[in-house]
Formats: sequence, structure tokens, C-alpha cells
Amino acid sequence: MKRLKTALAAAACVALLADAGATTVRVHYDAGKGSIAILGDKAPMSWSKGVTATRLEGTNIWTYSWLDELGDIAIKPALGDKVSVGGVYKLAAGSTVDIYPFFGAPFGKLKIVPDFESPQLQNKRSLRIYLPASYEENMAKRYPVLYMHDGQNLFDARTAAYGVEWRVDETVNQLVAMGQMDEVIVVGIDNTPERISEYTPCCDPKYGGGKLDRYDAFIIETVKPYIDKTLRTLPGKEHTAIMGSSLGGIASVYIAQRHPGVFSKAGGVSSSFWWNKRQLVAKPPHVPVKFYLDAGTRNDALEDTLLMRDAMLAQGYRENEDLMFFKAEGASHNEASWATRLDKPLTWFFPWGGTRQQ
Repeated sequence: MKRLKTALAAAACVALLADAGATTVRVHYDAGKGSIAILGDKAPMSWSKGVTATRLEGTNIWTYSWLDELGDIAIKPALGDKVSVGGVYKLAAGSTVDIYPFFGAPFGKLKIVPDFESPQLQNKRSLRIYLPASYEENMAKRYPVLYMHDGQNLFDARTAAYGVEWRVDETVNQLVAMGQMDEVIVVGIDNTPERISEYTPCCDPKYGGGKLDRYDAFIIETVKPYIDKTLRTLPGKEHTAIMGSSLGGIASVYIAQRHPGVFSKAGGVSSSFWWNKRQLVAKPPHVPVKFYLDAGTRNDALEDTLLMRDAMLAQGYRENEDLMFFKAEGASHNEASWATRLDKPLTWFFPWGGTRQQ
């Protein structure tokens, strides 16, 4: 009876605040026998002492509301003496915001799925999946997904083609901990001995190619459904991105152009836009996708990428709105160079506080 009275009193308080015009944070977290407090930059909250949130009866949702007249507020939830990892959460006056924090170590984990079969290409490869730091801690949370090619080169120097990795996991861990990007699942799709053919449209006079449509179908029809079925993803296009380098760069651009209903973000890092006499540069379609393009200044086909950027601008893309270009001074065509600027597409695609669970 006492618990019921407490819940009813809390609900009545929330209703009164709503009538008066209130801002509300809803913290989704299983605190066990503990409780969630809200730290903030305006009274009655402060950064040194939190205000205890109210747990909705029978749920792991903790709520706290304040009058709109306080204006916009920055907050962070706390669990005992632990403050949530990452940046602050900014709430506009009058809004109701759901957040899914975590309080443990900011290190994601790598999961490898070996011998993953491609019926489209009639071969097998591994999937190397980075799971965010909060994945096992906050079971209420779902995540955006970034699909990347050349999976062997992304996370481990021991499997990388030239002994140097992209440091994707380390970079994501750091950016999340610093509050510069939201947590994401990264799916690294290994390449095969047919890499050139699988990553390219038909057909370059020198290198041939031409299996990209089948590789495209492999991702859309086999990989993505598997990931969405087995992991806690946000499967909609607004939370789905694809990115790669070199031939993987043009594969990413091509696939996103063909499937703007699946991907809302695509990154072409040091992309091989020279392929088949600049076939992809001729007249790129204007689709509702955010594209990130870059190239280094040392033997990295910068001229071809600049031509692609200019062609996209001519088709109506707007720089820094749905097209970002970065010129990497002194950078070459290799994993070490790509690792140093990986933060740029990651923070543009998945800025801190940009993910909505619904």
C-alpha cells in the first residue's frame, strides 16, 4: 500500500508540473537496489549534488521534471557516486527526453562471427562486430549501426593486411567517453580474395571488377537482416550508415546511392573514384543521404575526390549539410592515415545526443 501511495503521489506531481509547463527527463536504467539522481547546471540541481529521480512503478524508468521557466538545462544522471559516462544531456525547455546512460568502463567489446555465408557471392567470410560499452550494462538501449568493409583491417593489427589497423574500437571508445559521439554498433565485413571484384561496378579496362551488385545484395539481404535480428539495433535508415576506404569507399557511395531507404549516411575515405574512367563521378544522383568524402595530399587520388565533390555540389548537395569533404594534409593511402581522421565522419554521422530510441 505504501509503495502504491508513493507511486500515485509521484504521478500526481508529474501531472501538476505538466499542467504548469514542465521539462522532463526519463532515464532508462536498471539500478537494482540503487537509485538514479539527476545532476544539472541549474537549481535545484547542481553538479555536486543530485536530485533523486522517481522510479515509475514496475519499470526501470526514472523520471524528474522541472518548470519550463528554468529554461534550457544540461544534466547528467548519477548512480550512487558514479556519474554517467560521456557528455552532458541538453534538454530544451518544455521537452521530454529519454536517455539511456551507462556507468561502467567505456570500453566496447569485439565479437567475431566466423564463416558467415553469402548466398549472393557463394562464399564465406567473418563478421567482426564491435559492441558498445553499455551493450551488456543497459539492456534497454538500442543502437545505430555502422557497416564497414575490409573488416580484417579495422580492429586488430594482427589481422590487418599491412600490419596496421584503423583503430576503430579505440577511437569510438574515446569519442564516446569524451561525449563527442553516441554509442554505435560497428559491423566489419571481411573482404575475400575477390575483393577488387566485389567492391566495384563493371568494369575497369585494367582491373575488371563487376560483382558490386551482388556484394550490395549480400549486405542488404543477408548481413543487415542478421544484425537486426540478433542484436539490439535501431534498424531504420536514420540510424544506419556505411563506410569504407579505397575501393571500399566507392562501394559505400554506390550502395548508399542505390539504397537511400536503408542508409542515411555513407563515408568514402580515400575513395577510388578513378575507377573505370571516373564512372561514378559523371553524374552522381542526388539522394537523401549524408556523404562524407576525404582524401590525402600524398598519392591519394585527391583530384578524383575533388571532382566527385564538385559533381555532387552541382547536383544540389550542400557542403557541411549533406556533404562533408576533408582534405587530409600530408596523408597517404593507408590505414595509419585513415585512423588519424576517423573521428571526423564518426562525430558527423553520430554526434553526442543525436540518437533517438524511437
